[in-house]
Amino acid sequence: MHHMKEALLYQIIEGSAVQCALCAHRCVIASGECGRCGVRRNDDGVLHTDAYGAVVAAHLDPIEKKPLFHFLPGTQSFSFAAIGCNFTCSFCQNWEISQAKEAGRLGVQTRVLSPAAIVEQAIASGAKSISYTYSEPTIFIEYALETARLAKKAGLANIFVTNGYMTHEALDLIGPYLDAANVDLKFSDDEKYSLHCSAHLEPVLQTIQSMKERGIWVEVTTLVVPGLNDDVSSLSPIAGCIAAVSPEIPWHLSAFHPDYKLLEAPATPAKSLKRGVDAGKKACLHYVYTGNISGGAEDTRCHACNALLINRRGFSIAENNIQKNHCPSCRAKIPGVFI
Repeated sequence: MHHMKEALLYQIIEGSAVQCALCAHRCVIASGECGRCGVRRNDDGVLHTDAYGAVVAAHLDPIEKKPLFHFLPGTQSFSFAAIGCNFTCSFCQNWEISQAKEAGRLGVQTRVLSPAAIVEQAIASGAKSISYTYSEPTIFIEYALETARLAKKAGLANIFVTNGYMTHEALDLIGPYLDAANVDLKFSDDEKYSLHCSAHLEPVLQTIQSMKERGIWVEVTTLVVPGLNDDVSSLSPIAGCIAAVSPEIPWHLSAFHPDYKLLEAPATPAKSLKRGVDAGKKACLHYVYTGNISGGAEDTRCHACNALLINRRGFSIAENNIQKNHCPSCRAKIPGVFI
């Protein structure tokens, strides 16, 4: 492959097998094989990444679409992805590019774009940040890392939209360049993570905690899927997990639309999202939003006095009343990064 590059974060174990230390799967990969992500390949004891420099999608998005509601609201984020993901969620909303095998089967095309070219395009577009998103940015860390370094130098913020399944080694590498992240917290129990994502809960919670400790601005998204996690007994513990890290972490409850392998589940009704909002309030989370549904609760209100701070219409902002990180009515400090 033209953009094949040696991978970071692996070691050679017996013979020509390698162990990857990029994500919490810590795959042991035999020569000629790929890791679970489908894009890290062992060629005779050298781990290569197929994702470097190969863009599958690039768009200028409102930052609210990530979703981030407390990080540079009203600005645009240059967003891009390479193919691949280390999860195999049946309900994936981006499966055509996240699942390397499917992308191959569909003949999905990538184009070569260097980290420098991405930063140039981002600056030219007027974006204030670069988002590593759509698929799973952890699995294209070599590409993300070089881009993020250049972006920082150029005064752009870096944002990961991630399933949170990275190792502490991976976070040590990318962490110094990350300004914000939206982490998916899909379930609150290990059994469901293992059944629906072929993964585990603990590493995700660990990532949210570690990012917060590093001073990376964190927001959390839960895709609410009818029959999987839309009951109180699923939503309450998720809210509890977030509150345990910090009640200031905004929680986005996102409506599911039937996709990929989960076509028999209905689209998420408003009442399911409402259950999440109630669970969030009970857990004392300060900011709970509902999205991907018409009439979603997307305004930001002061957690102290309920004054309207940011009025959102779809992905655009009708008004922003935050004054230097404070509520204009009661002067409470509003958590987040505001211009």
